[in-house]
Amino acid sequence: MTVQNDGSSGLEAVRRAGIETTGIEIIDESERTAKPSDLFWPWFAANVSVFGISYGSYLLWAGISWWQASLVAVVGITVSFVACGLIAIAGKRGSAPTMILSRAPFGVVGQKLPGVFSWIISIGWETFLAIMATLATATVFRELGWSSGTTTKILAMTVIAALIVAASVAGYHIIIRFQSILTWLTGLATIVYIALTLDQIDIDALTAVPNGSMQAVVGAFVMVMTAFGFGWINIAADWSRYQRRGTSGGRIVLWNTLGGALAPVVLVLYGIMLAGSRPDLQDGIANDPIGTLATILPTWFLVPFLIASVLALVSGAVLGIYSSGLTLLSLGVKIPRPAAAFVDGVILTLGTIYVVFIAETFLAPFQSFLITLGVPIAAWAGIMIADIALRRRDYDEAALFDPNGRYGAVNWPAIATLIGASVVGWGLVVNAFPADVTWNNWQGYLLEPLNLAEWNATKLEWIGAWAFANLGVLFAFAIGFVVTLIAQRGRVRRQESV
Repeated sequence: MTVQNDGSSGLEAVRRAGIETTGIEIIDESERTAKPSDLFWPWFAANVSVFGISYGSYLLWAGISWWQASLVAVVGITVSFVACGLIAIAGKRGSAPTMILSRAPFGVVGQKLPGVFSWIISIGWETFLAIMATLATATVFRELGWSSGTTTKILAMTVIAALIVAASVAGYHIIIRFQSILTWLTGLATIVYIALTLDQIDIDALTAVPNGSMQAVVGAFVMVMTAFGFGWINIAADWSRYQRRGTSGGRIVLWNTLGGALAPVVLVLYGIMLAGSRPDLQDGIANDPIGTLATILPTWFLVPFLIASVLALVSGAVLGIYSSGLTLLSLGVKIPRPAAAFVDGVILTLGTIYVVFIAETFLAPFQSFLITLGVPIAAWAGIMIADIALRRRDYDEAALFDPNGRYGAVNWPAIATLIGASVVGWGLVVNAFPADVTWNNWQGYLLEPLNLAEWNATKLEWIGAWAFANLGVLFAFAIGFVVTLIAQRGRVRRQESV
């Protein structure tokens, strides 16, 4: 970690305790000692959660067969984490968090627009993980015959929120150690879960699931990309900023992809087999994914399963809240990094309280939230990856903090590209729960003019196979990438010639 020698004994005590005091500033060269293989641990630990098995059920809900779902899982998850790896290359080139490095294509001030989207989606993800951990605790307690009411949920939520905030406040170095331990614990628990439930697999029932349409396959592919790699892509460089400057970009992509994709691919493939064999599990998975998966376990394994599952969810939330704190600082909030993580922890706790104790369901609003913010994040990712591809030199680190530097205050063409790609994208995605989340039914406005689908205002439903393909995410990414690659080439060359 980078700590300025200001003579403060309090700051030195914090440093000795292992707490990272570095915020959005550039990491000193002496502190950049991480190896590419170190990237495996945080990404694997954050994605080895048994929750991944639930996505097997979600894929089959899309109306596709087991082999189509399996193909979508392998390709979609892998491609999405390759994209994360490409963003992570920027971390070793600039030694700064993702949203600071994003100032290069958008400008030092202009970056605040995608920064706001990034902060909101990070807050949403970490809150979602905390909610699932709380609900899973209550369900497992019920299966054990213990109390599973309000008191249990309050205690579970308090402990879970405390773990998430404490780890994220501690920072990078402690998180890396924490994640390496969790990798072994949650990985072992997942293997035991699969071994104990393997007898639930019914090959005949699985193969009897009919094939779905091409549109359904595309929709499932987009869902997988958005839920896995694209859900992390806006923070991908936060973990590579401690890499040595001379580290191979290819090795960063490799370890990032391997760590992120390995566990989800295995888990989703098993989830497809389990959900295809046991359709009765699917309704429960919709509202309490991990708790429902626990109902088919023998009683003796419920407590180890609960501990491993909750810690895996906490692991993912820790990555999210750590990075959302950095994003908050990048927006101009003048507080220390640990304080920023604490602020986000308070928001996480309030969101968890609302969903667990007030809202009737969280799947519908969360899925709607995911696809809505997935569009501008996909557009941003396309712009950022194209910008990284265009650059041949490391970032001018000082200019990332200077509106008068080579990256400028606002790059209006990049802002226009982000807005334009998002407008197109929102017009080609739909709210999958139009009756439950009516406030989001404004999406899909390009589908009818393009004769891709039809909106029935009376029944509040979309009619047409392309409606749920969510083409908007792919188009937003493609527009951001292609326009930047063509239109920003000259700007990047001028910057690097200075």
